[in-house]
Amino acid sequence: MKEMGVGIIGTGWVSDEYIRSFEKNPHTRVIALCSREKAKAQAKAAQHGLKNCAAVTRPEDLVKLPGLDIVCINTPNFLHADQAILAAENRKHIVIEKPIATNWGDMKRMKDAVDKAGVTTIVGFVLRWNPLFLTIKKMLADGILGKVNYAEVDYFLGLTQDFSCYPWSVKKETAGSILQVGGCHAVDGLRWFVDDEAVEVVALSSRFRPDFEQDTTITFIAKFKSGAMGKVCCSYNVANPYIYGIEVFGSKGTVINNRVWAKESFPGQEGWITIPTTPPDSVDVSHHPFPSEVDHFVECIQAGRRTIVDLDDAIKTFEIIEAADRSASSSGTPVRLPLGR
Repeated sequence: MKEMGVGIIGTGWVSDEYIRSFEKNPHTRVIALCSREKAKAQAKAAQHGLKNCAAVTRPEDLVKLPGLDIVCINTPNFLHADQAILAAENRKHIVIEKPIATNWGDMKRMKDAVDKAGVTTIVGFVLRWNPLFLTIKKMLADGILGKVNYAEVDYFLGLTQDFSCYPWSVKKETAGSILQVGGCHAVDGLRWFVDDEAVEVVALSSRFRPDFEQDTTITFIAKFKSGAMGKVCCSYNVANPYIYGIEVFGSKGTVINNRVWAKESFPGQEGWITIPTTPPDSVDVSHHPFPSEVDHFVECIQAGRRTIVDLDDAIKTFEIIEAADRSASSSGTPVRLPLGR
């Protein structure tokens, strides 16, 4: 198959990982970078030693470049929808960094455009390729944990001005809710481990930080078709390093972060078994498995199949988030799923 040209919109810290990953893949090459300031795009290209890489300031110009097959969107949250729709209308395969968008209406517009174009998409839930995620999924597939009855996935981060995303993350219009800003990783993890459709969500939230327009702690309970229950808490009101907590309780075993209890599979077990693997609780994106995400995306384009977290799949994660935000805004009124499309 011919080498595919990649254009990356946005030159922040996550763009470094996508540039490295696409350049590492033997079937892709980064041929264009887009930034509001052309000098930033040129500097990023020089940083990575990209040869013959175009530097543009408008996504509208990027999607028209000859040889471009893939658009990778790494811009602030509120720009994702229009940029993804632009890419779809120009028949480009799309990487969409999370969140998909900042509101439910835009997500539906994106789906309509992608469905019409028939392009391949992947949403940046890179933790699905984290070694601990892969290990837990294999234990579930092998029946070691049995049927999942209850799961918790939590996201605790003291987001401060040290983060480059801080200026637009504290505003609802540009970031969305805190579940959309960062907590979506926890919601997607919950869906990934329970592996079922949510049918009802109940949530409560509070705001303790005056620098945020949004509530900065939210907790929700979700019920799934199988009867399994799930909980997510997302908070930016914490004074600790980033915590991404995983608890999966099955009929035959339990996983709490990297510890396993499954006596049926491990006869004679007298203590928790520790999985010696990389946990997902790092804000340093260089620790995240972007090459695996990109390789999967490229393989799916070549094979003409859907990615494991394409736009349709990711919308199910954000549908739970939309339900949780609606429930919290009405003081815990239950919200049934699916929502109106």
